[in-house]
Amino acid sequence: MGQLTHDEFFAKLADIFTSRKTKAHGAVFLTQKRPQDAVDPLADLHPPHPLPVLIRATNGKGKEDRAAKIKLATVVQPDELDGFYARYAEVCKAGMAALKPRDRTKRKAKAKKRKGAAPAAA
Repeated sequence: MGQLTHDEFFAKLADIFTSRKTKAHGAVFLTQKRPQDAVDPLADLHPPHPLPVLIRATNGKGKEDRAAKIKLATVVQPDELDGFYARYAEVCKAGMAALKPRDRTKRKAKAKKRKGAAPAAA
């Protein structure tokens, strides 16, 4: 997994979201963190200058389907964060626009049945 440019990252992230839509289900995991210094892992507590942010995305394929697992990563410098997050939000919103609400009718029917079957106090 090499680090991608921002444009490549957004293009592939959009592809992950669209490929997930064609299937019945799927997951996309998005993470972000500061890269750690191998010499001093606590150096980011009081940095002398702003640190870059490592952004990762995977398509959630696990042990069963490792060949289909997609991993993306890019590093965003502190002066590029505002523009990056604006575009990141657009891509994520576009990818989540086709989500449908969860079907909770079974849970509601089960709760209603349980409420109606409560024993009466004598």
